[in-house]
Order: sequence, then structure tokens, then C-alpha cells
Amino acid sequence: MQVVVAGGTGFLGAALVARLRSDGHTVAVLTRHPREPHQYEWSPQGSSSGWLHLLEGADAVINLAGAPIAMRWTAAHKREMWNSRLRSTRALVAGMSSVRRGPAVLINASAIGTYGDRGDEILTEDSSPGSGFLASMGAAWEKETLSAPPKTRVVLLRTGIVLGKDGGALPRMALPFRFFAGGPLGSGRQYVSWIHQEDWTAMVCWALTTDSLSGPLNVTAPHPVTNLELAHTLGRVLRRPAWLPAPAFALRAILGEMADVILTGQRVLPSKAHALGFEFTHPELEESLRSIYGGTH
Repeated sequence: MQVVVAGGTGFLGAALVARLRSDGHTVAVLTRHPREPHQYEWSPQGSSSGWLHLLEGADAVINLAGAPIAMRWTAAHKREMWNSRLRSTRALVAGMSSVRRGPAVLINASAIGTYGDRGDEILTEDSSPGSGFLASMGAAWEKETLSAPPKTRVVLLRTGIVLGKDGGALPRMALPFRFFAGGPLGSGRQYVSWIHQEDWTAMVCWALTTDSLSGPLNVTAPHPVTNLELAHTLGRVLRRPAWLPAPAFALRAILGEMADVILTGQRVLPSKAHALGFEFTHPELEESLRSIYGGTH
């Protein structure tokens, strides 16, 4: 297949591009700062002249572009998070609509934040959307994606916390443990819906070629855990104690509104992936963490 990947140079995108190429697909990457062959400069607000031709005859588009969430949320950064996601999606959908033979598949990033804070409620792709900033942003993002051309198969990647050694949330989560200061965040009762980076990549590739799949897809492991369980498991794998909780007021002082993402949670199950036969390589948290860290801590 000929696949165009927007946002294909980050923690998730680079791993996905490598997997797609190893599977025999031809991949063109859209990025703000092209540095390698098959990377093309693009800006959702700029001219499409340098990349629109890539959509002509391509089989699929995968869009992972968007400003990072894991930082302090100022008013300006919240606007950037919102606008970057909608603009990138809007530009790609417009491009797909304008070419003579556009891609048949659009796989677009989304997030489990779309469900909002739901406590210990079990959430599947059929669950209702939630409330709050992330939920509102997710709903707007998905609506933009669903404006793709009528014959396009659309998959919405509602991704949880992706665990990998060299990027994403895990290195930040592990850092306090290395200084013997790790522990649960807030009450520790909030659920964390996670997935190993290898399974995330495998599920996106699986979604690309599973014609019966469309709409929301929960990209999470089958066994979400509480934050307390996550802390204790990470401490056990790193051979460090997990006794020092980070109080909610301290997290809010450091992170502002973004702390609510950590202090609240979602108990999300990958119901569609299970029903359609996707097989996880790393379904359990402790095994996943041990596979990531191996014999070195």
C-alpha cells in the first residue's frame, strides 16, 4: 500500500513509519521539518502545493499531527492544542476531497480523553462522550475527521497512555522512582488505560488493512489498572519503592489544569479490537514494563 503519514517523526509516528516500511508499504511522511528522503514539508495553514500530489493515488492517510498535551496548559497552549488538531485534519480532508483518486482510508488520531472523567465506569467504543476540555476537543477533532469524502473508511484512534522507553509518558513517570521518590499520583484510585508501544503500532497497522473496521477504535490494552497499581508495578520492575504519593494540590501547582488529566481517569476497554480478532503481544502491565526495561533499569 502507498500510505501518507502526517506527524510521522515523533515518538509514535517514527515507530509506525518503521513498522509500515518493514511490512512492505511505501510511506511518505508529512512534517514541518523534513530531514530524510520521503519526508515532505507541510503546514496545515500553508500551501498544499508541496504535498497534495502525494494524496493522488495513495491508498491511505494516517494523521497523528497535533501539539503536545503533556505540558503546562496556558490559555495559549490550549488554543494551540485545539487548533493544531483541527487544522491538520481539515487540511488533509480537504486535500483528499480535491484529488481525482483520493485515499480510500483515513486513520486519524483521537484520544480516550473524549470520554471525560468517568471514574471506574467501564468504557467501550459505544460509550457516550464526556465533558471537559479534552472531551470537547476530542469531539470536535473527530467531527472534523468524519467530514472525509463519503466513500472513505474512517478510523478514529482513541489512544490511551502509550508505554515506551524512549518517549511518551513512561520516562517522566519513571524518573521519580530512579531517585527513590516514586509513588501514586493523587488518590491513586483513578484508572489508567495504557498500551505498549509495540501493540499500539501493531493495532494501527491492523486497522489499516481490516476493511470491516470503521469509526472509533479504543487503542488500549485489555487490562487497565489504577494509578496505585501502576505505581507499585513500575516500582517493582525498576526495583524501587513506590511509597511517596504526589498530592493533588502539588500537581496542580506545577501543572495547572493539565494536572486534571493525571488526577482523573478512564477505564477503557478495546472492545472492537477484541471482537474483530486483534491479538495483543503485551496485554499485561508488568510483562509490558519488563519487556521495555529488559535487564537494565
